[in-house]
Amino acid sequence: MSEQNIADQVDHIDFDDNRLVVELSGQHDAHLAILEDALDVRIDPRGNRFAISGEAGARNDAVRALNRLYARLQRGEAVGPGDVRAAVKLNAKPDTVVSAPAPSIKTPRRLISARTPNQADYLQKLASHDLTFGVGPAGTGKTYLAVAHAVSLLLNGTVERIILSRPALEAGERIGFLPGDMKEKVDPFLRPLYDALHDMMHTDYVERRIAAGDIEIAPIAFMRGRTLARAAVILDEAQNATPEQMKMFLTRLGEGAHMAITGDPSQTDLPGGQQSGLADALGVLGGVEGIAEARFTASDVVRHPMVAKIINAYDARDQHRKRP
Repeated sequence: MSEQNIADQVDHIDFDDNRLVVELSGQHDAHLAILEDALDVRIDPRGNRFAISGEAGARNDAVRALNRLYARLQRGEAVGPGDVRAAVKLNAKPDTVVSAPAPSIKTPRRLISARTPNQADYLQKLASHDLTFGVGPAGTGKTYLAVAHAVSLLLNGTVERIILSRPALEAGERIGFLPGDMKEKVDPFLRPLYDALHDMMHTDYVERRIAAGDIEIAPIAFMRGRTLARAAVILDEAQNATPEQMKMFLTRLGEGAHMAITGDPSQTDLPGGQQSGLADALGVLGGVEGIAEARFTASDVVRHPMVAKIINAYDARDQHRKRP
């Protein structure tokens, strides 16, 4: 192969700020290693210039990812391994301007940005619809982003309170068999919602708002008979609600309220093959004007990269079982 052909297989990208280039590369070039592995390219840092070698399409993807990450650093946002993997996934939207920030929500403790195209679509639908379904496997950010959106609505005065709910049923357990009073029984099921709030707002502030009734976290059964007006309302793990509970919850929607329903219909813990209220609602309400649905897949998983592989392995097993 001629020297010219070899040169044609290398792209160069230059950045201005030495300090940001160090953060972009990561400790011991760990961020560059993630990009190399994900895109099958080689990235050689030479001061402020990166030489990228590999197949043409992969080189272009690497350039877009590096530009996106550098723009993030220029905006004062941090870059970690998860953000690097997210930059690769966001390349799935080739028409997206790399310097433009992904949809994001600023909370007192952190800036929360979409890490995949489906997450960006979800945030846009949450912002533009009064009722949004977020559907897909665990680890895709469905609940976390819905809570972030609710927090932003509360802090900017769009709503007066946040109401977070879950069915008090998980992994075949019924709360009647658990020790303690009612609060002690249901708190373990609601803990992920508390954790999300504390990740976005300072603990003392969260506790004050809970004590004042501005933030309420309760099982779905506690919603019966209420009208949830001027509130940001989230039903998490909705696949474990019965159709009757789901209808009851959806019809609590009051004036000035914003509602998000999150869950994975394939992971219901309802006993005896009972139909999931989430699956039922998606079928009944599909196409109803004003209701949005955002779908997630294993490619949207933002936990440990192994989680996506685990989900794919189980999905492949389930598809094999369905074959005649």
